Amino acid sequence: MRLTTKGRFAVTAMIDLALRENAGPVALAAISQRQQISLSYLEQLFGKLRRHQLVESTRGPGGGYSLGRRSDEITVADIILAVDEPIDATGCGGKGNCMGGDSGRCITHDLWTSLNTKMIEYLDSVTLRKLVDDQLAKGVAIEEVPLKRAISAAPVLKPIRVTAPNSVFALGNSLSK
Repeated sequence: MRLTTKGRFAVTAMIDLALRENAGPVALAAISQRQQISLSYLEQLFGKLRRHQLVESTRGPGGGYSLGRRSDEITVADIILAVDEPIDATGCGGKGNCMGGDSGRCITHDLWTSLNTKMIEYLDSVTLRKLVDDQLAKGVAIEEVPLKRAISAAPVLKPIRVTAPNSVFALGNSLSK
């Protein structure tokens, strides 16, 4: 089995997302910047993750992605399979035609099939929660980012007074005086 960047990046992005799940939706641009993964590539991956209900999206200001299930219910196998990453060590894709044509299986087919089973069992045993806990145990710091607000929370101390006319009619009246 050869795990491509698709599977690696999907798992990395999901760990990043899960590390910050308590702070609200996480923007893909922030994950892209922290993990050095192309934003357009992340958008493709998260589209697939969303279709498999591993993440949920929130639109609008302050929007982004959050986990679709609890992190202890998402496995590495779920993530890899969601982004169409093949977990297959056989040369035939499990079809049994390793020798080419109608020749049948190669002599190592059962070995690679058994390896596939073990890989899937292992990846299915590792949860996203475990990966997050491992990162936290290593001392990974999660920066606190203040929520961006469209409206300022600070009260206006001095009201703004506008002395200009607020309509064409008021302008005409002010000029005729």
